[in-house]
Amino acid sequence: MHKKYSNISRLMLLFSLVILSSCGTRKDIIYFQDEPITNQNLSELNNNFEIKYKPDDILTIDVSAQVIESVAAFNLPAVAYDTSGGTTTQTSILRQTYLIDPLGNIEFPVLGTIKIAGLTRVEATKMLKEKIGEYVKEFIVNIRLVNFTITVLGEVNRPGAYTVKDERISLAEALGLAGDLTIYGKRNDIFLIREVDGKKKYAKYDLTSINVVNSPVYYLSQNDVIYVKPNDARVKTSSYNPNTGVLISAVSTLATIAAIFIFRN
Repeated sequence: MHKKYSNISRLMLLFSLVILSSCGTRKDIIYFQDEPITNQNLSELNNNFEIKYKPDDILTIDVSAQVIESVAAFNLPAVAYDTSGGTTTQTSILRQTYLIDPLGNIEFPVLGTIKIAGLTRVEATKMLKEKIGEYVKEFIVNIRLVNFTITVLGEVNRPGAYTVKDERISLAEALGLAGDLTIYGKRNDIFLIREVDGKKKYAKYDLTSINVVNSPVYYLSQNDVIYVKPNDARVKTSSYNPNTGVLISAVSTLATIAAIFIFRN
């Protein structure tokens, strides 16, 4: 009798170990664990972050004034094109853009070649105002980056490339666009790939730590790539072959039969 219950206990222990090994712990899943969030924590955030323009960025630059004719020469001409829809034809207006060349320059009407890479939007706006201000007064300069994209890959619900409407996005916002991490995402080992001066740079995030919000790369730059690594549970699951499910089912059935046989005897 003692041997019978000893064998049953061993079987139960084996099943318990299998189940526990397949489950993630709370510490593996929860974000921002290591200290409470307070107003003091929030005051330490770098809320003044601004991206800097880079080669291959595409910009729209509009110079406007009450007297449109006074600044017309400082704007690229709009391009009209016809679009057909059934039996009707409509004329649309396409705004031209500026492409920052590999040297960091754009060709600006009247002003000629201007170095703009390495500047923030505020800095670029100030520089253009100073140059245009030599010709006209009372005008407004508005600059927008139109090809600000980030890519989120790996263990997220919606991996892909995303266009950022504003020139500012944090890691948390980027993961939100991608539908957040799956339960299999490795929260303490998220990978960033960023190009700086033509060279690839790398960084790592740990979402289980509140200090991630103080990271110098918490706010993303254009063309950043975020990769969420799979945790051990996902790696183990992915390593199974197509027959693994059948094998597990067969082993479970045999174990059940063995338990019944031991109990009866």
